[in-house]
Amino acid sequence: MVMAMRHGLLPRTLHVDTPSTHVDWNSGAVSLLSRTTEWPDTGRARRAAVSSFGISGTNAHVVLEHAEPDHSPATEGEPGGVVQPWVLSGKSAAALRGQAALLRDFVRERPELTAAQVGLSLATTRSAFGHRGVVPAGDPADRLAALDALARGEDSPFLVRGAGTTGHKVAFLFSGQGTQRPGMCRELYASSKVFAAAFDEICAQFGSLLERPLAEVVFADSGTPEAELLDRTEYAQPALFAVEVALFRQLEAWGLRPQLLAGHSIGELAAAHVAGVFDLPDAARLVAARGRLMQSLPDDGAMASLRAAEDEVLPLLAGRTHELGVAAVNGPSAVVVSGRVRAVEEIVAHFAGLGRRTRRLRVSHAFHSPLLDPMLEGFAAIAREVSYRAPRIPVVSDVTGETAADGLLADPGYWVRHAREAVRFADQLTQLEKEGVTAYVEVGPDAVLAPMARESLGGHALVVPVQRRDRADAVALGTAVAELHAHGVSPDWRAVFAPTGAPTVELPTYAFQRSAYWLPSGPAAPRASTTTPRGGDLERRFWQAVESRDLGGLATLLDVDSAQEADSLHAVLSLLSAWDHGRVGADTSLDAPLPEDGDDLARALAGASEQERPALLLDAVLSAASAVLGHLDPDALPADQDFLDAGFASLTAVELSGRLTKVTGIDLPPTLVYDHPTPAELAAHLHEEMERTAS
Repeated sequence: MVMAMRHGLLPRTLHVDTPSTHVDWNSGAVSLLSRTTEWPDTGRARRAAVSSFGISGTNAHVVLEHAEPDHSPATEGEPGGVVQPWVLSGKSAAALRGQAALLRDFVRERPELTAAQVGLSLATTRSAFGHRGVVPAGDPADRLAALDALARGEDSPFLVRGAGTTGHKVAFLFSGQGTQRPGMCRELYASSKVFAAAFDEICAQFGSLLERPLAEVVFADSGTPEAELLDRTEYAQPALFAVEVALFRQLEAWGLRPQLLAGHSIGELAAAHVAGVFDLPDAARLVAARGRLMQSLPDDGAMASLRAAEDEVLPLLAGRTHELGVAAVNGPSAVVVSGRVRAVEEIVAHFAGLGRRTRRLRVSHAFHSPLLDPMLEGFAAIAREVSYRAPRIPVVSDVTGETAADGLLADPGYWVRHAREAVRFADQLTQLEKEGVTAYVEVGPDAVLAPMARESLGGHALVVPVQRRDRADAVALGTAVAELHAHGVSPDWRAVFAPTGAPTVELPTYAFQRSAYWLPSGPAAPRASTTTPRGGDLERRFWQAVESRDLGGLATLLDVDSAQEADSLHAVLSLLSAWDHGRVGADTSLDAPLPEDGDDLARALAGASEQERPALLLDAVLSAASAVLGHLDPDALPADQDFLDAGFASLTAVELSGRLTKVTGIDLPPTLVYDHPTPAELAAHLHEEMERTAS
């Protein structure tokens, strides 16, 4: 009856040849529908009664009424265009590819649909299964390219894939000073009412505490006098606090809430505020005083990062703690020293002489060092005027590296120590891992903590930055939400799409992976050797699609519409699968087991000779590296191209190791591009590792 209402057509009564003699059909206006009849439009809502009479005597009755059509105009997102991800999932990798193929063909045929309509409908009217793909692209051509890549089982810079593991425990990591950049989150401010409202409220609290309006400094164009103020500590720390708290409010509004919090230096003040330790007016006073007092110190200090363990650095500080100290321990072999220029240069020279990587940091002052001692008394006086409360969300201290004990964050003296003592970020990560955290979200204007966290926690940790300086604000945030959902940390999608005002629309149904259960007729064909690959790449992909019952993949290879030719394709798949079952042996064992994410590579390696395997691994490396760099064409990156020259940096190196870890099943370190500087060398290393694992 619902469909009858929608189409204005009453179907004829089925299975009734002769009207019942127990009903007087001549009286009243009730009659049997002996033929399909148009449902007249009388200007009133259509209504129908449906009754179900149970054999046991339990009856059910419902009255249906046709809803008024929604004539409200659809919009394509908020002003400025916050990216609205398209989320897909399947119970298998083949089903996910099939979903992508169906959706790709569907949206091509319906250009009138908006991205928000499709995105909302995918997120709220479809089940979320374990194999997930998310398209966070904002451009229609990029979305179609990503769907096409997903349908073929390939990578794309506009695609995020993952296994939707449930039960994650989430921690938010708030960035420290040095992550600020001119114009940070300006686009997000223009496109998100939630972010803008939170940012305005925070800036208002700093209004009387700073000489210049904070928003003018944060959103200033690079190279302007206002933007240069962002490098001054008195503005940098309030700016980071404002941006990070506003980002937190945006994530919170979308239903992404952490179980634990941690911050790096000034980031811990943002974490403490959102945890409820101090309210906004007190937080602004504390942050402004911290930045102002540090800025007032002489700018005769220096800081440097070292590729060294803390135990290697501490002996070199003996007798020099009045001029030099450890400012941060960011990882097992990542230490920052801070102090007088000459003292820092001597430490740098020592480790450079050992062949270690060192880097002078661009800072105005020697933070977290003895050179801050003159400002501590003044800061303590401000800290004693603040009202403190117990945190609503547990905070892992960067001073102790442990979850803050009762009363610790309410002690004014703690915040004085916090300004002076070393940031123990590596210990914070260790503690968060002990607390059972499995997903880490960096809240800040750039991805700085994320690479350090991945290096400390290993390649299988879920670490996601919500902003990156090399991406537009909305794209970075949309990609972050996509990454989280793809791995099982999902937002409240209705809240994400609420500002668009978009309605839901009908979409393709699930791409079921059907199988034939009859035996092939006739004598079985001779078994084909499983050690010899089947022809070229196209033939190999064709038989992979047949073997996995991948309807969407087969349609792509044959260049036909998977929706229109579904019945024919199902029939062809059944016949080919049955024939192939008798033709090809069942021995598809690998030298070493691979995870499900690496099934495609595993099958290719299984059917390849020892001489062909290095080339397959090189193709996998080039595909993953090109996707990380944003190249649509895998051939855009030559096999002998140096990764660093191609544009790789610390975060993209971590992303590449994560992708290859999923594909190969080997836990790969984030330093891959430094240890094996070209795709060819990295592929050779993977081949050696897989051989070693197999043996």
